[in-house]
Amino acid sequence: MNQGDYKISIAGENSLIIYFDDRASDRNSALIAETVNNLKVSIGCFIIDLIPSYASLLVIYDSLLTDHYLIKMEIEKSLKKIVCTKSTNNGTLVELPVYYSPESGPDLQSLAKLVGLSTREIIELHQSIDYRVYAMGFAPGFAYLGEIDSRIAAPRLKTPRLKVPAGSVAIADRQTAVYPCQSPGGWNLIGLCPETMFDMAKTPPTPIKVGDRVRFQQVTRREYMALGGEI
Repeated sequence: MNQGDYKISIAGENSLIIYFDDRASDRNSALIAETVNNLKVSIGCFIIDLIPSYASLLVIYDSLLTDHYLIKMEIEKSLKKIVCTKSTNNGTLVELPVYYSPESGPDLQSLAKLVGLSTREIIELHQSIDYRVYAMGFAPGFAYLGEIDSRIAAPRLKTPRLKVPAGSVAIADRQTAVYPCQSPGGWNLIGLCPETMFDMAKTPPTPIKVGDRVRFQQVTRREYMALGGEI
């Protein structure tokens, strides 16, 4: 990777941030994932945390063991090893089952009306793409996936729900996600996923990470319940 492809800035007394671009993209997500892997190998003993976002990576290190200069130098060494190609770190492909229906996705029919498609067409389009994990947040295990087909893109709800069930599969703008736990939310709900998206008792606690790809697969209500899903 050339130096013009990124920018390294001081983010705090023991942190640096690497900017890859000013927008989310499949390429940036793959580059961030590969950078994370490389830094864990090269300077893992100095690292406190690596926090990826849509187009940047925050590197937090132990200031008692090293300093900005040495960390920046190691980051630059690591980035030079990355070859910027379309195939850069394709990530792990994770398949998630989804029970799509008005019962499990209360916004499915209203979304269909909004975008001028049938519910069947929305389901087919939603599961036709392998989505890249762009970032993690706003809750542990909440992965921002993109980009969905523009034909089913929709704005967030004007009035967010106070309670969105865990496992809800949702759409907002050009992104999709699975709610890892019950929480407030304003995304359009189109189905339910029976998979546990965050479990502190497991290592790692989430089945997906930044840079991975996610493929949704439709299941019946019976199959959803057999997989441990709840209505």
